[in-house]
Amino acid sequence: MQEATKTLEILVYSHDSAFRRDISAALGKRPAADLDEVSIQDVATAPMFWQRLEKQKYDLVIVDADANPAGGLGLARQAKDEIFNCPPFLAVIARAQDAWLATWSKAEAVVPKPLDPFVLAETAATLLRHRTSISQ
Repeated sequence: MQEATKTLEILVYSHDSAFRRDISAALGKRPAADLDEVSIQDVATAPMFWQRLEKQKYDLVIVDADANPAGGLGLARQAKDEIFNCPPFLAVIARAQDAWLATWSKAEAVVPKPLDPFVLAETAATLLRHRTSISQ
């Protein structure tokens, strides 16, 4: 009998629709061969971000540090402080000097802009593997 696969849920936050499309394209249906398929939902506003986080369980959240008017790093920090069993966060930063802000935000991983699809997929896969190993 074949084991049922679980879809891994990913939330992407940015005001920039091109950024959200680039993230989805880089991750594809499966960011790594050893992982289940992913379902990617994206949001453009902080209110929608909070609404989705409150209503659904995510395996990974990817945020744009440069999102406007609410930055992704601030949302990550607030989520980490307020949500029990908060999903891992991957922050995408434009400037290397923002890495300390990503640490402040409690994001588990950081990738730089411009996006390298391979680096993004591998970083996301690492976080998803860790998340799925602790939830089993």
